[in-house]
Amino acid sequence: MSGFGVRVRPSGAKSYMVVYRAGPGRGAPVRRYTIAGVGKITPERARARAKAILGAVAHGQDPANQKTVERGIPTVAEMADRFMADHVRTKRKVGTAEFYRDILDRIVKPALGTTKADKLTRSQVGKLHSSLNDTPFQANRVLAVVGSMYAFGGRAGIVPEGTNPARGIERFKESRRERFLTVEELERLGSAIREAESNGIPWSVDRSKPNAKHVPKTERSTRIDPFAAAALRLLLFTGCRLREILHLRWEHVDFGRGCLFLPDSKTGRKTVILNAPALAILNALERVGPYVVPGDDPERPRHDLKRPWSAVSKKANLVGVRLHDLRHTYASFGAGGGLGLPIIGRLLGHTQAATTARYAHLDNDPLRRASETIAGRIAAALDGKDQGNVLPIRGHG
Repeated sequence: MSGFGVRVRPSGAKSYMVVYRAGPGRGAPVRRYTIAGVGKITPERARARAKAILGAVAHGQDPANQKTVERGIPTVAEMADRFMADHVRTKRKVGTAEFYRDILDRIVKPALGTTKADKLTRSQVGKLHSSLNDTPFQANRVLAVVGSMYAFGGRAGIVPEGTNPARGIERFKESRRERFLTVEELERLGSAIREAESNGIPWSVDRSKPNAKHVPKTERSTRIDPFAAAALRLLLFTGCRLREILHLRWEHVDFGRGCLFLPDSKTGRKTVILNAPALAILNALERVGPYVVPGDDPERPRHDLKRPWSAVSKKANLVGVRLHDLRHTYASFGAGGGLGLPIIGRLLGHTQAATTARYAHLDNDPLRRASETIAGRIAAALDGKDQGNVLPIRGHG
């Protein structure tokens, strides 16, 4: 076969190759396409591959140049790193960036990272999505992150614009999780926080776990510091998001006007009204640095409340309750008290009325008044009494 042969390097390494001209005439550039190393495939397979390559050349293609271009295309993992560095970290909030990083590093890269970015298929992404069926919310977020990453890749010229292997994959149905603490549950929670910040919550080693036999058989306790206890209470009394409390600086607290003036939040600048219990908590806290809830380094904020929340929620028997459910509880008490959804939305910092609408079923007072009004008029009509301002509807002739 003309153009097909074996290339022998000075080191003795041998490989099957094809030589051809990329274009008509003797002036066209000569290309060399390496098929595979001798011994890795049989001569018959190498010859068949060479025939296919020369056939593509006859149809105007340039396989060697195309191979060179493909080598320059990053893998999914490499595009993900560039997506995080050039787009997410510079244009998204810290919390959102952390969420993207977790999805990409923990799920997308291990499953799809070695695939060339332009070769990733809908089937591959769909298979990954289906494997996460036990966590439908997370599975759907994977599709959203992949779609966002490929939109960036198209704008950056990494992949052809419009490429999105996550497009067309049916999302899992998500059941919005709403958990509100009852008055009795709040009493248990309050008692657990008081115990944790004073004497500590006792705990014993689970002897069924590996290496438990090496732990001394003495009862221990989990004691939380006053800043963690204050943070838990502030989440309940203000309805703020976790990061809004953990990243709260003293300069954002206005005791005179009873407000928190947050320069940035999930929805932008935000003013939080401080009630008497919240003000009392803030007044009682020691100022050891710029942050209301300092971390181990007083100059930096506390990272999370996982350990203290795990201790007090377990003590209060609040199985499955998340820290974010404290925000839902704040809203539920307002809705149940008939304060009105627009007011609750303003207190929570919602920018869309639809976000507050999830609490509509708790807003009983207006519905109860309406029901009483309707039933009262119907009862009056049944009894033949004065029906008030009931007007007949004119007929249309």
